[in-house]
Amino acid sequence: MPIKIVAFVGIKLGSEEAFTAAARICVAASREEPGVLYYDLWREQQGDRRFMFNELYADQAAVDAHMASDHFKAFGMAARDFATGRPDIIPSDPVDVAD
Repeated sequence: MPIKIVAFVGIKLGSEEAFTAAARICVAASREEPGVLYYDLWREQQGDRRFMFNELYADQAAVDAHMASDHFKAFGMAARDFATGRPDIIPSDPVDVAD
C-alpha cells in the first residue's frame, strides 16, 4: 500500500538558502531511490513560510530504506543547524473514494 508523508520544517531566519542547498542534494538522491514515487520540496506562501517535504512511497519498505539512506541521514544532520525545531511529520494512508 502506498504511503504519503508530508513533513513541515521551520527554518531560522537567514538560513533559507543554506537549508535549500542541503535539501537539494537530499531531494535529488531521494528521487533515485527504488520505491520513491514522488519527492519534492515546497514552501508555504504565508504565515511562518515553513518548508514542506511532499513524499510518496510505494510501501513501508521504501520509507524504511529512505530513512536509512546515507543522504537522508546527512541531510538530517545538516538541517539541525537551520531548523527552529523538530519537523512535523505526517504519514498518511490512501483513502479509496472512487466509485
